Amino acid sequence: MKIKYVLTVLFAILLINQSCYRIMPSKGGGQISEVPSTRNIEPADVLLPDGYNIEVEATGLTFPTAVTFDDVGNLYVIEAGYSYGEVFLEPKLLRVEADGSTTTLYTGQKNGPWNGVTFYDGHFFIAEGGQLEGGKILKVSKEGQAEVLVEGLPSLGDHHTNGPVIKDGYLYFGQGTATNSGIVGNDNASFGWLHRFPDFHDIPCKDITVNAINSETKNVLSEDPDDKAVTGPFLPYNQKAEPNEVIKGAIPCTGAVMRVPINGGDLELVAWGFRNPYGLALAPDGQIYVTNNSYDVRGSRPVWGTGDLLFKLEQDAWYGWPDYNGNMSITHLEVPGEEDPKKILVNDPGTPPQPVASLGVHSSSNGISFSTNGNFGFEGQAFIAQFGDMAPGVGKVLSPVGYRVIRVDVESGIVEDFATNKAKKNGPASWLETGGLERPVSVQFSPDGSALYITDFGILATSKEGANPVKNSGVVWKITRQD
Repeated sequence: MKIKYVLTVLFAILLINQSCYRIMPSKGGGQISEVPSTRNIEPADVLLPDGYNIEVEATGLTFPTAVTFDDVGNLYVIEAGYSYGEVFLEPKLLRVEADGSTTTLYTGQKNGPWNGVTFYDGHFFIAEGGQLEGGKILKVSKEGQAEVLVEGLPSLGDHHTNGPVIKDGYLYFGQGTATNSGIVGNDNASFGWLHRFPDFHDIPCKDITVNAINSETKNVLSEDPDDKAVTGPFLPYNQKAEPNEVIKGAIPCTGAVMRVPINGGDLELVAWGFRNPYGLALAPDGQIYVTNNSYDVRGSRPVWGTGDLLFKLEQDAWYGWPDYNGNMSITHLEVPGEEDPKKILVNDPGTPPQPVASLGVHSSSNGISFSTNGNFGFEGQAFIAQFGDMAPGVGKVLSPVGYRVIRVDVESGIVEDFATNKAKKNGPASWLETGGLERPVSVQFSPDGSALYITDFGILATSKEGANPVKNSGVVWKITRQD
């Protein structure tokens, strides 16, 4: 009798909590009442461990996403050329001068976002997101001459071409998925791309068999207000899936890490089943690690409560998307007030590997770099930039998530803060009305490992209407140890 009473009480509490959650407003870090046109920058507003110092290397950047160094130690930064909110600009590769000014080395086409850069053997390798023409890998000389190493990547959707990192003569890069969780829906129209590319959808890397998980929505591509769209997984918008339908795999594909020889050649699949493998980095032992942005609570198949993950990259492994978050099934993760997500794949292509660490729900854990210098400290640990939540569009949060740099002991999986804003509450500088970190999107150690550079995208406000990025608000920060 006592057990039955306790279970009844627990069930009642769960129902009350779900009801409260549904009616409470979202309070994401980008949900600011008044979007500033300029940014206050104050290094003293950033909290670091004792003995570390932060300073500004460059300001006034528009949508910067990553830095790298050439063979003589010069610092370079890329501007993405695209931001959520449907802002299209020319992406740029800039050299940062000693006085903090920048010199343009190369200007790309309006096919961003540029989501990563690395330097190797006299050339810069850039991941071009491909929002308008498909993803590419660019190879740019120090003289500013560019060639296309890879093109035609399926990068027209929600997520883009990411990375890259070079190992053993190959360039590895991530390719994100077109959708949140496998089904094209009206949320993709909100992103902008469904109207541009109504036939675009996710592409599996190998043949899969899908269940008839069909979503019925208002047809946003029809002028008839009563028209309905019925869409199945891995299919174009308004195309229904049949029971046990086989979807043919192809390379290139979405939700994967692929590689290509640095001097050009055939594209190869490394691993798949990611949602958005944004950051790739080499650990001191030569192993590649990958950050993976997890599901949102949006679209035709919303998924609730899944944290971003850090993985060790394993050849030929399947990492679980669209039915798992890490090695945990998402089919029991009920959105409060909604049905559980239904399983898409009839047969799992494999057993998803165990994540190295969980990094926070809606944290947008992106760029990653490893400490290699004992004098800097935390040698062998992964440093990860957390861009911060994009609520309410990705789902509700009750307080800001991310907006910091964390470090991960990859042996134990323990996650610790490294650089955060000084405040009683967590959030970006614009939300806190201070001068610290805004949206850290990537991190990179200097070649000798003595300094950590943070690429801060800048102010990106969010609302139910979408994203509102602020130009010229990006910053590159530099952290050193002063002991």
